[in-house]
Amino acid sequence: MTDAERPDPQNPLTDLEHWDDDLRRRYPEPASAPRRSRFTDPGKKKEDFRNYAAEARESVREFYRLNHRYQTVDLVRRKRDEFLSLRRGKRSLWEALEYLNTLIDDSDPDTDLSQIDHLLQTAEAIRADGHPRWMVLTGLLHDLGKVLCLYGEPQWAVVGDTFPVGCRFSEKIVYSEFFRDNPDTKIPEYQTRLGIYEEGCGFSNVLMSWGHDEYIYHITRDYLPLEAQYILRFHSFYAAHRENEYEYLMDDQDREYFPWVKVFNPYDLYSKSSEPPNLEELRPFYDDLISEFFPDQIAF
Repeated sequence: MTDAERPDPQNPLTDLEHWDDDLRRRYPEPASAPRRSRFTDPGKKKEDFRNYAAEARESVREFYRLNHRYQTVDLVRRKRDEFLSLRRGKRSLWEALEYLNTLIDDSDPDTDLSQIDHLLQTAEAIRADGHPRWMVLTGLLHDLGKVLCLYGEPQWAVVGDTFPVGCRFSEKIVYSEFFRDNPDTKIPEYQTRLGIYEEGCGFSNVLMSWGHDEYIYHITRDYLPLEAQYILRFHSFYAAHRENEYEYLMDDQDREYFPWVKVFNPYDLYSKSSEPPNLEELRPFYDDLISEFFPDQIAF
């Protein structure tokens, strides 16, 4: 094996979408899932979607070993300082989507479509079910924070289930045993139920592990309603919206708006199909939708 063929030890996933594969393994499509968009293959059975072996790939385990080792309070604060100043120039949302589109999952068993195709499929499924326009747009934008990997960020700082740092890690977080190597476990202040927080402080006052959710939330939060902000910031917070953990940190606003994350989640997980959306046909609708909420360019 040449050096060029050797896997990157900091990026064990062959493709970022393998994390999504593992989500579908952990959370199979329920019978009550919303209908998919018109792009979904009607001949494909639910049990055939993301049909992987029961056990996670070793690369996914290794990914979470790195994620849980390095996602610390100090790391999150440094990444927030580095990226949330939004000094990487201004782009239109279409320019950002096209930039993200350089990421294509060549190994996805369900689709070989681009990132834009997946985002359009998610948005179109939401649109087909008659949800508000802001939610359709949220579907289009929800993974846009993955441009972090094009800035040179390692996989474990781009994707993965998110969780609070600065308090005891929940045992319901996927591969929670890997937190034993996290330096924060040696800091007593961070290893109590509340840690650096107060009961009912609200998720807006909680430091979440760093990744694409946090980044796209901060990029777009001045333009979208609170419902959308919750979806963007917390759509990977599976310990909360699937396992009902960390409720003791919620405030009244969280209890009102966090349920929107649960409404959105099935559209993200189960809307992929092999038939590409017709971008040329859909572009006028989404041009109009974007201009309703956003200026011509925003800071990244």
